[in-house]
Amino acid sequence: MEQTDSVAVDRLSTMKNRFTAELVKLREGSAKNCVCLTEDDYEKLVLEVQDAKNKQKKEPHDYWLLNRYDVMIVENVKKLIYPLRPGDNSVKFYIHDYDLFSILHETHSSIGHGGRDRMLKEINNKYKNVTRHDIELYNSLCELCQKKQKGSKKGLVVKPIISSEFNSRCQVDLIDFQSQPDRDFKFIMVYQDHLTKFVILKPLKTKTAEEVAYNLVDIFTMIGAPSILQSDNGREFSNKIVSSLKGYWPLLKIVHGKPRHSQSQGSVERANQDIENMLSTWMQDEQTNHWSEGLKFVQLMKNRAFHSGIKRTPYEALFGCKVKVGLTTSSLPQEILDTILSEEDLERVTNDLKTSLGDSPHNMDTDAMSSSEKNDTASEAEHVHNKHTTDETNLTTNDEIPSDTQNTCNICSLSVNEKHRCAMCLCDIHISCGNLVQVNKDNNDDSVGNTEETLLRPLCCSKENIANERKRSKEHLEKQAKKMKTLSDQKFPPAANGSTVCVPIPEVDKGKGDLRNVLAVVMEVTEDGFYKLGTKNGILKQLYSRSQFTVCKNNFIRAEDVPELKTGLCSAANAQSCGSGQGFVKCTCKTKCQTKKCACVKNNRQCNSKCHSALPCCNK
Repeated sequence: MEQTDSVAVDRLSTMKNRFTAELVKLREGSAKNCVCLTEDDYEKLVLEVQDAKNKQKKEPHDYWLLNRYDVMIVENVKKLIYPLRPGDNSVKFYIHDYDLFSILHETHSSIGHGGRDRMLKEINNKYKNVTRHDIELYNSLCELCQKKQKGSKKGLVVKPIISSEFNSRCQVDLIDFQSQPDRDFKFIMVYQDHLTKFVILKPLKTKTAEEVAYNLVDIFTMIGAPSILQSDNGREFSNKIVSSLKGYWPLLKIVHGKPRHSQSQGSVERANQDIENMLSTWMQDEQTNHWSEGLKFVQLMKNRAFHSGIKRTPYEALFGCKVKVGLTTSSLPQEILDTILSEEDLERVTNDLKTSLGDSPHNMDTDAMSSSEKNDTASEAEHVHNKHTTDETNLTTNDEIPSDTQNTCNICSLSVNEKHRCAMCLCDIHISCGNLVQVNKDNNDDSVGNTEETLLRPLCCSKENIANERKRSKEHLEKQAKKMKTLSDQKFPPAANGSTVCVPIPEVDKGKGDLRNVLAVVMEVTEDGFYKLGTKNGILKQLYSRSQFTVCKNNFIRAEDVPELKTGLCSAANAQSCGSGQGFVKCTCKTKCQTKKCACVKNNRQCNSKCHSALPCCNK
């Protein structure tokens, strides 16, 4: 275990050194107005911004600075931030190049080794000056990402199913992990809503309809049951699930969707691949083969990651807000979070934060507020009410309140002098207790300048946000479906000697928790155009054509590091595997798989989707 940890530390240290060297080259070619900062530039800007804020008579350069930068002081630590604007509820920090690698590494690991777009979306929530080129540079140096990436895309892309509302159609699918069981667990059940793309994962011991239905009831009682339940495992399997559900829940009425080919149901198939990739990287990071323990973390990674189809995260599409991970997702810097151990520490930091940003005309993110401050609303409600009484007269009232009738606010339970109602639930509320939101009069998201203010209760405002997020998710899915077109085979430029390449591992030679590729180096190119490749375990026996591998952007293996030994791709895959390295055992039976002539029966395994296509089978 200690040897494994030392290897991981050495690999991270080597990656950091290469990142720093490549970053210097990247900065040399950047423009003068680049947002990237060195450590000296960062400290200089902090002093300049503080001086500009304290000046009585400001110069044009001071206004330029204050329009782009601000300084937040918490626990005597000065942080350069982007000035908060009206309506902003989170702080965005500027960082210098010295801290860039650690921030990129933490973000990359937290979203399950996600790609450029997902990292950019996650980092932009908290940091201001991290560029796309910085993220691409980091991803090109991540060895695990090179091993898990897919090869060249081929074939046709078909139009996905578009759902109109949450829980109208959901999909249940199974990922076969029989080749790498975790104690009694051999399958993963993937449940996904078609509109929001929200995913729930459950480990299964078998793939019987009864066990699937038992876990579905647990999901249905938590988020509700869909009208249509889709499954790619065939109509017979779907019928069994629906029948089993009626046994657990007699009042439940649900129908199964039409069976579709897996390629036509691309959304769920891509989700399965994403989950397998996230799970394999989680197992590599944690150095464990107990994948069932990582499903909950992978589920959160998947649901908080930006989805290119709906243009938001599945969590935002379902709940209308960003995912909260304690104080980690708050507006506090990391070094301050490390010092918070109790609620008293949190209150002290919050007070410092209020003092530092007290003059800003906006609301801060309330995640950093302590629970005691949030719960003291009863005494503050009357003060807020008296403060904003004059503001209430500026908003047109729906009805005049009779003098003999006393109305109370639905939020603070105090009396109201004038009657204002939530536009959604028609409850009486104060203006100060509700939220004034901008609503398009034409009910069109693209209309500009045609909005009006509407008063909503906080709970109704959340409902409105959820409805808007789901509406926009549907619109983006429809746009994505229209843009999909036929993909052609890509052209493959020749690979030079010494280049690092990714060789895909056949499914029969890798477990479900293993990475997709083996890293190799081009040793020699024959006269016929075939490539001789070498790995860290030896020279591959087979010669490869150019279309059988992809070239990495950076080199991870040198030809001098390859041992003078002949090895097969299967042996190289087993050497980097966390499990047995053995993949699918599949059969090609034309009967019902009842005897030991069937490879699956002989190995005491159930037939899977890689076996005979639509023939009847008794070993499922």
